[in-house]
Amino acid sequence: MPESVFDAIDVKILEALQDEGRLTNAELAERIALSPSPCWRRLKRLEAEGVIRGYQAVLDRRKLGLGVTAFVSVLLDNHSEKNAREFEAGVAAISEIISCHNVSGHFDFLLQVVAEDLDRFSYLVLNRVRTLPGVKEMNTSFSLKEVKASSRLPIPGAVRKG
Repeated sequence: MPESVFDAIDVKILEALQDEGRLTNAELAERIALSPSPCWRRLKRLEAEGVIRGYQAVLDRRKLGLGVTAFVSVLLDNHSEKNAREFEAGVAAISEIISCHNVSGHFDFLLQVVAEDLDRFSYLVLNRVRTLPGVKEMNTSFSLKEVKASSRLPIPGAVRKG
């Protein structure tokens, strides 16, 4: 359950900002048909509540020379809290790991890794990931084609178009 209840105006604000995070308050207010002052107050409330965690640019990994995307499943040798925290801290220090999820099933963690090429990926996995605390087993799947990539979240209460 969401911590906040979103009315139709909140939903419009959140959807507009997911489309274009660089909107000025005046542009946002116009887009959602609200005057600037109440729009600003709502925006500040959504930020204060942590619903809006920040604003960032969406980069094209290929234009940055990151041609390889892989998913690495990791099994830890034991499931102590200390072991998991040490592994997570190690993952956080590797910039090429762009997401890490503690998952159910045979493996404990699923990592999304980007690299310039297979040589760099091999180095990362063999010299950085494999040497993280507690790593017992790894399994890698390479992305052959990115079908969908989005940081856009569905908003409870939002009416979907199409």
